[in-house]
Parts: sequence; C-alpha cells; structure tokens
Amino acid sequence: MIEGIYVATLIGTMLVLVAAFSSLLAFRFGAPLLLLFLGIGLGAGVDGLGIDFDNAGLAYFVGSLALAIILFDSGFGTTLHSFRQAAGPAVTLATIGVVLTAGAVGVAVFLLTDFNWLESFLLGSIVASTDAAAVFFLLRIGGITIRERVRSTLEVESGSNDPMAIFLTIALVELIASGAGTEEVGLEMVIRFVRQMGLGVILGMAGGMVIVWLVNRLNMDRALTPIFVIALALLLFSFTGAIDGSGFLAAYVAGLFAGNRQIKAAATIKRFQDGVTWLAQIIMFLVLGLLATPSQFVVIAFPATLIAIFLIFVARPLAVWLCLVPFDFERAEVAFISWVGLRGAVSILLAIVPMLGEIENGDVFFNIVFIVVLVSLLVQGWTINPLARRLGLVVPPRIGPVEKVELELPGTADHELLSYHVVADSPVARGERVPRWARPSLVIRDGRSMRYQYAGRLKAGDYVYLFISPRYPRLLDRLFASPAPVEGDDAEFFGAFTVDPSRPAAELRAAYDAKITDAEAELTIGEFMTARLGVRPDYADRVALGQIDLIVRDVNDNGRITAVGVSLDPEATRVKVPLFLTRRDIVTKIRSWWRARRRGARSAAKNGSAADSANDAT
Repeated sequence: MIEGIYVATLIGTMLVLVAAFSSLLAFRFGAPLLLLFLGIGLGAGVDGLGIDFDNAGLAYFVGSLALAIILFDSGFGTTLHSFRQAAGPAVTLATIGVVLTAGAVGVAVFLLTDFNWLESFLLGSIVASTDAAAVFFLLRIGGITIRERVRSTLEVESGSNDPMAIFLTIALVELIASGAGTEEVGLEMVIRFVRQMGLGVILGMAGGMVIVWLVNRLNMDRALTPIFVIALALLLFSFTGAIDGSGFLAAYVAGLFAGNRQIKAAATIKRFQDGVTWLAQIIMFLVLGLLATPSQFVVIAFPATLIAIFLIFVARPLAVWLCLVPFDFERAEVAFISWVGLRGAVSILLAIVPMLGEIENGDVFFNIVFIVVLVSLLVQGWTINPLARRLGLVVPPRIGPVEKVELELPGTADHELLSYHVVADSPVARGERVPRWARPSLVIRDGRSMRYQYAGRLKAGDYVYLFISPRYPRLLDRLFASPAPVEGDDAEFFGAFTVDPSRPAAELRAAYDAKITDAEAELTIGEFMTARLGVRPDYADRVALGQIDLIVRDVNDNGRITAVGVSLDPEATRVKVPLFLTRRDIVTKIRSWWRARRRGARSAAKNGSAADSANDAT
C-alpha cells in the first residue's frame, strides 16, 4: 500500500514535469499547448505506457475543480475596459452562439450517425463551447498584437461560454435518462436555465464583493492571502452548484469583480493564480488524456472527423456570423473570430457526463468528442497566427517591451511601488521627464542608490522606483518602453500621413469626395469616426470612406481619438472576404434590391400605359 503511494506520486510528478517542459516547445514554436498535454496523457495511458485509468467520476471531479480555478483566474485577469468593450458581442456568442452551434452540429450528427435527435443535440451541446485555456494561450504567444476589440471578444467569450454548454449538456443527459418527452420538460428547462444563470451572476457578484472585503479587512499573512482567495472562489463555486446555480459562472463573475477592484496583495494573488492555473490546466488535461483509449478511436474516426470539419467550417462560422451581424464587425474580424473557436478540455470534460448519467453508448460520446477536439487543435491551433496576418488583423505594437516589477506596500491597497528598468532608446533615456504624479523616489545606478532629485538625467541601465496608484495611466509604460519592434511598414498600415482629429469632417468631404452626410460634416474628424464606429474607438480601428480609409493611430485614457492616419490606397491593404456580410452590406443590398424592384415596377407600369394607349389608338 505504502509503496503504491510512492509509485503513484512518482508517475504523477513525472507526467507534470514532462507537461511543464513541453510548454517550452509550445512557446517556441507556437504549438497548441493543450494538444501537447493531451498527447502526454494519451501516451501514458492504457494504449501507451500502460497506465489503466478508467475512473470517470474522479476525472470529472478533478476537471470541474480545475475548470473553476481556470475560470476564476480568467475573470480576475480580464480588465473592466476589455469586458465593457466586448460584453455585447461576447455574451451573445456565449449564449445564443452556443445554442446555434449545438443545434447545427446536432443536425449534422443526426445525419452522420445512428444517434436519435436528443442524443445528437447532446453531442452538439458538448462541443459547443470554446476552450478558454487554448484561446488565451494562442492569442498571447507568437509575438503578434491582434486588434483590441477582436481579442477582447474572443477572450471574454471563451471565458464565459462554458456555463451555457454545461447547462445544455446536463439538462439533455437528465432528459434522456428520464425518458420524458420534450413537451413535458421544455418549460422546466427554461425555468432551470434562468435560475442557474441568475444565481450564478448574483452569487458571483456577491462572492466577489466578499472576497475583496475580507482580503482588505483581515490582517492576514501575505503568503496566505492568495490561498485564501482561491479557497473562497472554490467555496463559492461549490455552494452555488449545491443550490442548483451555475457554479462555473459564479466563479468567473467573482473573478471579474475582484480583479477590477482595489484589493490588497493584488500582485501576489496574480502571481500565485498564474501558477495554480497552469497546474490546474496540466492536471486536467493529463487526467482527461489518461481516461481516453485511442484503440477505440478507429471505429468512429471517420464520422467524428466529419463532425469536426462541419463544426469548424460550417457550424461555428454560421453561429458567429448570425450573432455578430448587429455589432458592425468587419468581414475579416468575423472570419477570424469564427476560426478561433478551439475546442478543448471543457468539451472532453462534458463528454464524461453521459457516462456518469449511464446513457447508452456513453463511451462513444467520449471518443467522438475526443477526436473532434484533436482535429480542432490540429487544424485551428496551428493556423491562428498566419490567418491573423493574412486577414490584416495584426497591428503594429504601440510600445515595445517594458521591464517593470510591481512591489506591494503593506497596510494599504491605494498605492503600489513600481520598479522600472531604463532601457536604451526609451523616452526617459532620451531625456523625457517622469511626471510628478508618479512620485519617483529612488534611482539605483551602477549598484549605488540615490534620491531621484539628485540623479540627474536617467540613463540606460538605471532602476527607478515610483509610488503610484494601481490605476496608473499607460503613460508610464510608454516612457520606460523600449522602441517598438517593427514588422513591415507601419506607414502602410496607418496611412501615408496624419490629420488633426479636431478638424471638421467637412474638410474630408471637400478634399476626397467622401460620403459624409450634412449632419456628420458638422462633427470633428474624431467625433465623426467615433460615430461611424458605433463603439468606443480603439487603436488601429478603421473607417472606410471610399477612396480613403481613416485609421485610429492613438486614443487617450478617456477613449478620445488623439491621432488619425489617412490611407490613400485602402484597396491595397484591405482583405476581401467573400462571406460574412456585415450589417451595412445587408442594408445596402436590401436597398439596392428595393430600388431595382421599384424601377422595375415603374417600368412595367409605363410599358403597360404605353400598350393601353396603343390599343386605344387602334
């Protein structure tokens, strides 16, 4: 018995170490990290090294706890600005989009397999949500910067769409197991959905408030604070689930609330959660990989691959397009969002539910979903960065890398101590002064410390310590940043020259015959662009005006456009995507069709009148 514990611990730690080492390869080559973790689990399983793990209940328990930690950390790391910017489209994708995807895949499954309608929609629900871990990882590696609105939409969607898929899956499993008709439980499912999601949001908000209040009020050892926070998040998750609420949604909402409030030991909490989240991902992926039996994949490999292809190329794009039509995304942006719909550990975790519910062919569900996930990671995971470049969604970085360390002050959450490393060619190294509100206090130069007032001009290699509010403006990062790396010609992306956003928009109409209404002509160029965009403007946003494109070069902290570029040859850089008509495209086509119809009606009426006159004359 004792020897068995040692052997199990040895094998487990070796697998975790191998998975952690494999992350170096993923960061280096941009490989889907989840695919490596799953591959290690498969290789160590019954058809590999021979580890026979078939405890579906334990796998689901471990995976659920790991997912709750991941979702809490996802919310904690999402800024309120990003959430507000992407809330509309992301929440639509996380709710209606999941239902549309599940429905479309369910129809395909019914046609490709022997499953009945309920079983088909169950399989569709299992693979309907995207994987937060995979999306976050792939969007944050590779050295590229995606347009802020697109990145925020994808991250918020992937972090918030799991509760809907989990609800649909569990509800359909219970429906199939009970043998009840859909008419009998339809209203009950709606009521249960409202109750679960409502409790998830309400208790998540309340839980986030409690976490912030307790951390700021209790004089707890700094090392214990992040453990206390994770324990509270898991307590909230379990309590919400115990009263039939969505514990996963509660964990995400609590993290979102707590992460956007002034909380003591914030930097320590973030660093601890980064490590715990990595460990949770590794353990969850390894356990799910161990649970799979690759030798059983052969029988269902062909239909499962067809289902995956349908999901990637039809179901997900269709659902994304229908959900994003009201939000004025460009065609290229819709195409990219539809492609970054990676399936991952959540889908595999939900595939365990039919086995736990003792549904007939539960193992078939699991194997099909596992293959769908593998195909998704292989096809989509390797192509995200090249596709982003091809669609023109990669924007030149505003600033280069920043070397800084956040140091916490005991006894208060109102100020932080930041340490910046002055790098060569940064603005401060070229003579820019640090603003007074940053409260610079200490400079370390060549191993000697000195007060900032007596240090003189900052030099490359200096370390500067500043007291500042946690909500400091981005100006400091810009002052201490190294020169932004240049990928291609920034002028090609941002236009040949700039215009003053405070100038009247009427000047653009006069100079370039731009299609600007009389009401819009009375606005400034910045106000006109904001109105045309329909959302808070952000870096690299574009407004097409026929012969020219207006590009947002910069905005201030209040969302006001401060620099605008003009592209005189927009067709050269504009990517043509034949699918995904935007709302403007649809309105334009409807107007054209209506005008053509009216012209046809008038022409027919005119011809009819002429014919009647000819008959009268005869």
